[in-house]
Amino acid sequence: MQLSETQQAITDAVRSFARDRLRPCTFQYEADGGYPPELFEELAGLGLMGMTAPLQVGGAGADYVSYALALMEVAAADGALSTILSIQNSLIVSALLNDGDQAQRERFLPDLISGRMIGAFALTEADAGSDAAALRTKATKAEGGYVLNGSKQFITSGNIAKLAIVFAVTDPTAGKKGISSFLVPTDRAGYQVDKVEHKLGQYASDTCALRFENVLLEPELRLGEEGEGYRIALSNLEFGRIGIAAQSIGMAQAALDIAVNYAKDRQSMGKPIIHHQAVGFRLADQAARLEAARQLVLHAASVKDAGAPCLKEASMAKLVASETAEAVCSAAIQTLGGYGYLEEFGLAKIYRDVRVCQIYEGTSDIQRMVIARAL
Repeated sequence: MQLSETQQAITDAVRSFARDRLRPCTFQYEADGGYPPELFEELAGLGLMGMTAPLQVGGAGADYVSYALALMEVAAADGALSTILSIQNSLIVSALLNDGDQAQRERFLPDLISGRMIGAFALTEADAGSDAAALRTKATKAEGGYVLNGSKQFITSGNIAKLAIVFAVTDPTAGKKGISSFLVPTDRAGYQVDKVEHKLGQYASDTCALRFENVLLEPELRLGEEGEGYRIALSNLEFGRIGIAAQSIGMAQAALDIAVNYAKDRQSMGKPIIHHQAVGFRLADQAARLEAARQLVLHAASVKDAGAPCLKEASMAKLVASETAEAVCSAAIQTLGGYGYLEEFGLAKIYRDVRVCQIYEGTSDIQRMVIARAL
């Protein structure tokens, strides 16, 4: 698609920041297992912590296409950081904007959009991943509000978050309609990080097992009405899937760039290897696949900008972009040969980071189910 002047300007600004500020530090962030808090405030200064939030609440007021483009650029420099940004924008800020009341917005949005507060989206449990309706975490009514008990698994930013949106059963007899959502400040007594997981990739983005032991929550910390939790979770995942698709494109583009630059410089049999058909055609195929996936992502974002339902388009974008990204990264490693397998060339990190894009915020199998239903 042809970008507007504003969309191109946003892309160029984020690309410059990612190239100069993020990429030189990405291996150090990974070694440290996280990011310095001031980095999130720098990102907020660019409008990246509340990109599509309206100006009236401190957001950047950007369109969804601009958001996808910006996330691609961040992911090209640091995949794990783009995961934190995707969740902050699509699952935390968006949930407050869509379902929070005025008091909740005033209480939490300023810190979230300014980068002073990172949010976590606590939906998944050990026995409730793709089947989000099978939650066991409970919020029981008590004097003063609710008492939260249970556990969550695979929660991004669970260790650094100051606010978690937690989904829990409030009516065990009502099935999906018995799930509610809550805004849980993580400094509450009973909020526990059981474990920070050791993962295949995205080391700088913490993924945690959480436990809630008698966490007292006032009624004003319930997000939406009782029984609306399942709807709130799924409605925000539509936006989230566009974000994961966008980060897939960004990481894959970074991998392809490394491979193309290497193929131009590496000499074999008297010429750069990109002039050997085996290498040139491999890169050509991946470049074409990646561009097709990119356009699918931007199309999904443009449908959301138009205010139309885009669950099918978002699921298509995430499915195709995430699976294409792994293929592109694999082909890039193959192009560099043994060097591609070494950490210092950067491809190994991207390959590790991109693999999870086929799993979180709905596995590829779930995306196919959603698309099939739409058909």
